Amino acid sequence: MKKSALGWTWLVMGLLACKTLVPPTLSPATAPPAQPPTRTPTSISPIDSNAGSPGLDDSLYPNFGNGGYNVQSYQLNITVNNVATSDLSAITTISATATQDLSSFNLDFIGFEITSVTVNAEPAEFERAGQELTIFPPQLLSAQQAFSVEVSYQGSPESMYSEALPFQTGWVTYDKGSYVLSEPDGSASFFPVNDHPLDKALFSFIVTVPKPYEVAANGVLTKSEDHGATVTYYFSARDPMASYLATINIHDFDVETLQSPDGIEIRNYYATGLPKEIRQPFARQGEMLDYFSGLFGAYPFEVYGALVMDTDFGAALENQTLSIFGMDMIDLEDVTNTELVVAHELGHQWFGDDISVADWSDIWLNEGFASYCEALWIEHTQGTAALNAWARSSYQEISDYPDYYPPPGAPSANNLFNGGVYLRGGLTLHALRQTIGDEAFFKTLQTYVQRYGGGNAATEDFINVAEEVSGQDLTDFFQGWLYETNPPELP
Repeated sequence: MKKSALGWTWLVMGLLACKTLVPPTLSPATAPPAQPPTRTPTSISPIDSNAGSPGLDDSLYPNFGNGGYNVQSYQLNITVNNVATSDLSAITTISATATQDLSSFNLDFIGFEITSVTVNAEPAEFERAGQELTIFPPQLLSAQQAFSVEVSYQGSPESMYSEALPFQTGWVTYDKGSYVLSEPDGSASFFPVNDHPLDKALFSFIVTVPKPYEVAANGVLTKSEDHGATVTYYFSARDPMASYLATINIHDFDVETLQSPDGIEIRNYYATGLPKEIRQPFARQGEMLDYFSGLFGAYPFEVYGALVMDTDFGAALENQTLSIFGMDMIDLEDVTNTELVVAHELGHQWFGDDISVADWSDIWLNEGFASYCEALWIEHTQGTAALNAWARSSYQEISDYPDYYPPPGAPSANNLFNGGVYLRGGLTLHALRQTIGDEAFFKTLQTYVQRYGGGNAATEDFINVAEEVSGQDLTDFFQGWLYETNPPELP
């Protein structure tokens, strides 16, 4: 049966079955330059006070991300030489600002042969240890100094399994193409990155593929160039984005272009050959966009849409502006139920994408909110009685299976995307609504989006907004719903 989990939406078997810079435009990736000098791992001095940290001290995953700088933009310039093997030639260009004096800094990156690294257009030494790529700029970078990094590499992405979940993440190759879903740390499987939501940045993508393949990526397709045997696609995501939401998908696509009644652009990508009925659950995306915009505030990005690949991978993921769905997430015999998955991923565009977590332990702010968007869509389409039935049924479920639905405010590192951050997280919001009333509840959501949109938030930030708007002390309420083993009575 369909179940929300994994930071995405997946199928469960068993019990329940910063300022930003506009990135430059480059030509498609060409042959890499000569191999630069490298260093041996022993060359790193552990007492170097000017070395950027190899992690951002996340409470669950302290080695995710890297310290000492903030990224303003990434440009991924990728040529796919062989789609069947995902053999790539690539250049990633990063614009960043040092937050301290830097004699070295780290990027997250796995696999590939690195053929060149430059800092401010000068060759830089580097070394690798596991997921850490350490770069030594030829001159010390001063605090607040803007700098650029260019990494050229080639090869095929390695299969990557995060410590957060037993599920392949990052760039995945299958018999008809490839797709990308990277939550929480899979982006390092295909480009060098500061891979933590705290360091959001602008993204541009220049992807060259052999015909007849096509590319779908985040943001707006600004142009394509036909080179005869190959085509280059240029995409630009012009709003800050957490790195795990970056996606590049390769197949032959049928593209559907729509608008919401209020004028929000929609483009849906369907793998060619899928039945036309596959579009039915997405037919009301425009209505959803306008409805949620009325509840939370204006849709935060330039465009939205869905992408459906013709393979089963048991997931749907809210990639910014382009949510991705496996075929096994779409039940054509129950379109209404599948619509809830569509609503879930669309709701993430506000909660998870526009507002990203400050720490991975705050994941209920993503998944609980998106789960409650399902409930809000039920209320919108079926009425208050249906919403109340959802609440009663959900409360009974988390009460019957407390081990599967632990408190959402304290997930464990090896079970980040547990049922509690989803269903109990969503019920927490419903209980809050019942406690402070509709007017204060929806004003709380709008204030939260206005205050933290484009950036990051922690659980404490949301609690502070709810208390500010409602004028109530909600300490006991959130303690019970987010941290106690047994949930409080549903108001």
